[in-house]
Amino acid sequence: MGRKPTGRPTSFDIAYEAGVSQPTVNRALRGDKSVSAKTRAKIEAIARDLNYTVDKNASSLRSQRSNTIALLFFEDPTPDESMINPFFLAMLGSITRACADRGLDLLISFQRMEDDWHVQYQDSHRADGLILLGYGDYTKYRERMEQLARQGTHFARWGSVSSDLSGVTVGTDNVAAGKLAGQHLIERGRKRIAFLGHADDHYPEFAGRYRGLVEAQRDAGIDPDAALQFDALSTEEEGHTAARALIGSGARFDAIFAASDLIAIGAMRALSEAGRSVPSDVAVVGFDDIPTASLTTPPLTTVMQDIRGAGQALVETLLAQIEGRDLPPRKLPGKLVVRGSSGPA
Repeated sequence: MGRKPTGRPTSFDIAYEAGVSQPTVNRALRGDKSVSAKTRAKIEAIARDLNYTVDKNASSLRSQRSNTIALLFFEDPTPDESMINPFFLAMLGSITRACADRGLDLLISFQRMEDDWHVQYQDSHRADGLILLGYGDYTKYRERMEQLARQGTHFARWGSVSSDLSGVTVGTDNVAAGKLAGQHLIERGRKRIAFLGHADDHYPEFAGRYRGLVEAQRDAGIDPDAALQFDALSTEEEGHTAARALIGSGARFDAIFAASDLIAIGAMRALSEAGRSVPSDVAVVGFDDIPTASLTTPPLTTVMQDIRGAGQALVETLLAQIEGRDLPPRKLPGKLVVRGSSGPA
């Protein structure tokens, strides 16, 4: 049974009742022929039942495009003062290029997740929509995304691709990319592969990478050992702490797949302190291919995310929303970059 609208009915109430997206409702009520006659009639009937009327003033305001989009960074714990994950700094360039190619201006804002950033743009016309990078604990972030959707704010985000109400997402196919890393380590003769990174619903991107590793192990006839998974956020210090815990557990392992390059770099430091050589004793693979990855000793094997494609896809996805078009979530492939930390073939 559909929900009953609270207060003045909105196009989101109609979308919920009709089982379609909010942009589809807007197009149907404009008489757009891209919406089938059957769907358009259903939407119009629900609108009548809810006594929904189009706010002409609001519609006029929405049509006044600023040709500006806002990019919101969310702070991450880092060893320097930037508080911005280096992976997202790299993505900034591709988003900027994508905007320039389309004649768009780009506003950049740094946010803390606990602030009220999710309501700041509701009545603001400074930007036509938002691109969101970074989020930390997904279960807390999702509530903000759902509020943005209820407000009718146009936004696209980078992260775990899902089918919930947390916005149209562009992200890496983390399961497939994690499987690539696992297959690579197995091909190098490694059978006891530890995973450093959270692997639950709070951090779904990391969880997907771990799931890919598990799939690779099972395909190779190796029983995954849950005792070799240690939680870590994406910092060098967390990677160092997790690797020390792994070593201290006494568990046998001959490889580490880290959920991010920063975690991997911290883990390599802990291995060195413990007298374990990389890659002869322990092979290490990271994820992201941040600039520092090629400068470690030995250089870090990692999974490269498609930064250029990500910027293009995020801008295209946001523009589609602004223009009332539907685009599905997009998963981009990861690419394995083999360096010295995973050992010779």
